[in-house]
Amino acid sequence: QVQLVESGGGLVQARGSLRLSCAATGRTFSTYAMGWFRQAPGKEREFVAAISSSGGYAYYGDSVKGRFTISRDVAKNTVYLQMNSLKPEDTAVYYCAASTYGSSSSYAAYDYWGQGTQVTVSP
Repeated sequence: QVQLVESGGGLVQARGSLRLSCAATGRTFSTYAMGWFRQAPGKEREFVAAISSSGGYAYYGDSVKGRFTISRDVAKNTVYLQMNSLKPEDTAVYYCAASTYGSSSSYAAYDYWGQGTQVTVSP
């Protein structure tokens, strides 16, 4: 089992940057694929990015491609989401998730979830 704790959210102006972190407990962190999702008020949870257990493969949702980068540090049991060129439509609660199935854009593939961190982008 793994527990996930996100941090790094906050308020930023449009075109700014933020880096989210997701710290995981448990010695098996390196065996999980990791993902980031987000949910804005009144909207469904949206896939943002995923990275394989090895860190060798990453992919992104269309709305963030070219602006966001997912990475992981196995030694620190942490996965990151670097967000650049932020837009007001990026405003949402961002969730980190771990999957034993493999990296996926479907939230159903993820077994463990963090509590979320709020990102607000002002115009």
